[in-house]
Amino acid sequence: MIRAVAVRHETILIPDPSRVIVKLFVPGEDAALVRTRAQALIDRIAHLDADETDRLLREILQRFGDRHRDLETTFEHHYALVRHRVTRARDLSPTARRLVGAYFSHEYAVEAAALCNPSMVPHPDQDGLEPGQLRVAVSLRQIGEGHLSSIGFATAVLGPGRGLSIGDRRGPLVVGQRVGIAHRRDLLASGLSEQDCDNEVSATVLDALPARYDEATFERVLGDLPAELLSRSTGRTTLEQLRRINAESYAATFPADADLRQRVLWPATPAESNGMEDARFVRYVDESGPVYRATYTAYDGRRIAARVLTSDDLRRFEIHPMRGPGARNKGLALFPRTVGGRELALCRSDGETIGLTCLDAGGQWQPPVPLHAPRESWELIQVGNCGSPIETAAGWLVLTHGVGPMRRYAIGALLLDLDRPERVIGELPGALLAPDETERDGYVPNVVYSCGGLVHSGELWLPFGASDARVGFATVPLDALLAAMEPPTSNPALRSVARR
Repeated sequence: MIRAVAVRHETILIPDPSRVIVKLFVPGEDAALVRTRAQALIDRIAHLDADETDRLLREILQRFGDRHRDLETTFEHHYALVRHRVTRARDLSPTARRLVGAYFSHEYAVEAAALCNPSMVPHPDQDGLEPGQLRVAVSLRQIGEGHLSSIGFATAVLGPGRGLSIGDRRGPLVVGQRVGIAHRRDLLASGLSEQDCDNEVSATVLDALPARYDEATFERVLGDLPAELLSRSTGRTTLEQLRRINAESYAATFPADADLRQRVLWPATPAESNGMEDARFVRYVDESGPVYRATYTAYDGRRIAARVLTSDDLRRFEIHPMRGPGARNKGLALFPRTVGGRELALCRSDGETIGLTCLDAGGQWQPPVPLHAPRESWELIQVGNCGSPIETAAGWLVLTHGVGPMRRYAIGALLLDLDRPERVIGELPGALLAPDETERDGYVPNVVYSCGGLVHSGELWLPFGASDARVGFATVPLDALLAAMEPPTSNPALRSVARR
């Protein structure tokens, strides 16, 4: 048997606590018993004389200005969020308003707790490279205080050969600005169906909406509902559900001069208020050309939900919910193109088995076909994917993860038929990558985990999180990895899953 050996690179990424954003801070809301102290604070600031107000603001800008982009605009925005508590708002000078905003702000270190679970795709900009080089965008799960996850980025250059260089990550961070989006009626209908919300109000709204609509059209349709429907016992709660489901789709955009390393996709809806986890990016190609897609897990502190984001340039991102039986757990990963006219994704809807799901005409991910269930000792707890399938001449290469004793995570591999990916045609015997002695300690011990790699110059490039303490990089010759695959063995556990 030819053994596939993954070679670790010395280059690593570690959490950087100096990477900070500015968040709204309301005194009192961080206490066990929530009682805002905003009014009293604003009154104290309002009683400062003009010279003291000016001096304080200058000091704040000198101390924090180089750590953030356009800090004064952020202060003005935070003032606008609390100005309803200002008794005599018109009496406050512009400087005093900015100072109020400063007192209602705080820094948040987006990756102070952990940095992990990377994926890698070709960068939109390939200019200025030497022969044999590829510039890549690396997505990162960054975790801060309170275990709050967001999506960040780094830039790297692969090659020539096994050369690897990581771009500078310094510079003020920018949180994506939420903007309007063309909503999809089919996703609204699917969301209502999942919540068993089928009544005269919801049916009337769906019937009045076009296939794609903006926020103004949505509100106009709601405003035109007959009083006879709104007065029904379900009227008010249905309107609330409609608005909540509709708000799950949104777009986030960044300034054109904000470098990729500075961009932060930050939770923007209640469903993802406790985190945007484990983004699996892929460069998707169809007849309209290439586009970036990624799936991630939205977490609100109690429930998880699958989301998909789409971007032409990694500057403007559209986010939509994923619906259907195939999207009911973590870890979906999209194929990079259609297969036989079908849009496919890997999933783990039962929590422990790798499956294959297909998107139907109504925007629903269908019940999955099981591909691989826990079988080997290193994966007996559960298995899942480590990113989107990678197309090779031999088949779809699927990087997997398995969880074994002491919740130890390792990375393996499968090979799927190119034309019929529901057929597993190869399995890597044993793990490709497992935590070594230098990687076992961290925020989440004994874990190596990836959200997606790529092939460049005959090498599989695999970024991976090591115990959430750092992000490492490994390479393995693609030919050696494919040659090490063995025909799939009988899997009683999989047959059991298929019968259910």
